[in-house]
Amino acid sequence: MSRRMDSRSDEDDVRVRATRHGSRPRTRTRPAHDEAVPGLVIAVDRGRMTVRVEGPDGAPVDVTTMRARELGKHGVVVGDRVRVVGDTTGRTDSLARIVTIADRVTSLRRTADDTDPTERIVVANADLLVVVTSVADPDPALGFLDRCLVAAYAGGLAPLLCLTKTDLASPQPLLDRYAGLEVQAVPMSREASLEDLLEHLRDRMSVLVGQSGVGKSTLVNRLVPDAFRATGDVSKIGKGRHTSSSVVLLDLPGGGTVIDTPGIRSLGLAHVTPADVLAAFDDLAEVAVDCPPLCGHTEDDPGCALDAWAADGPPARRERLASFRRLIAAVGQLGPGH
Repeated sequence: MSRRMDSRSDEDDVRVRATRHGSRPRTRTRPAHDEAVPGLVIAVDRGRMTVRVEGPDGAPVDVTTMRARELGKHGVVVGDRVRVVGDTTGRTDSLARIVTIADRVTSLRRTADDTDPTERIVVANADLLVVVTSVADPDPALGFLDRCLVAAYAGGLAPLLCLTKTDLASPQPLLDRYAGLEVQAVPMSREASLEDLLEHLRDRMSVLVGQSGVGKSTLVNRLVPDAFRATGDVSKIGKGRHTSSSVVLLDLPGGGTVIDTPGIRSLGLAHVTPADVLAAFDDLAEVAVDCPPLCGHTEDDPGCALDAWAADGPPARRERLASFRRLIAAVGQLGPGH
């Protein structure tokens, strides 16, 4: 027994795994990949990722990659900062491997629906969530807009409302609805200049979300003329047809990037709690420390400190609390432990 233990300790760095071809040694230590090249994931399609790296001359090169086996089930999404090894020339039929994924600073997350506990990250490391909605044709889906704001706050992104088709109706009702949250908004029409919107997008990574038919693909084509994102008419029942089907990062002329996402009809928030939303509002979170245990911060919670805070201040406080509670309603009641 002593000889066997001594023998194994001498070969501590090697383990033997049986295969149908016999036994072969495998190292326990993962390679360091000191030669790995940093890059940014700009597209994901059926197990293949396009990663932008810096070429020998300093110009960007788009490289087709796959995920290294050593990453396990760690998914790769657009916006991820990664390191790759292998053929990074970008030549046709070349293939490199993603070997590391940097920690994500922000993330846009969703679940399939409100009963699905599986969290899916759609985009990583974006600075701004641009929620595109039409003010008419189709009418704004208020519940969806609330959910988008919740996803932004919970994921660490700054939200921006882009209100399209303002030539058909006034954007004021939507501006009034979210005034209490101090969410920035940019009204848009087909003929309007893009300059106001570009002021928000320049030198930032922004992700655009919106239900089909609100003009998101048309907007992307205006922002990035060579994007050629498909566009379609609104169906007779008032719901848009899906017109783009992949998440892709596009370069903005003048600086910055936008990530376009497919038309989304729903946004599951099973992974989000009201506490996640509250954490995004410093002023409300500071007051909420005086709330009773397990307070849900709704109108039905007796002793909620937010009520007294709003009543003792200017009207803007009441507007802010009302808007915040609409977001809370989109998520649900706080449960025990939250």
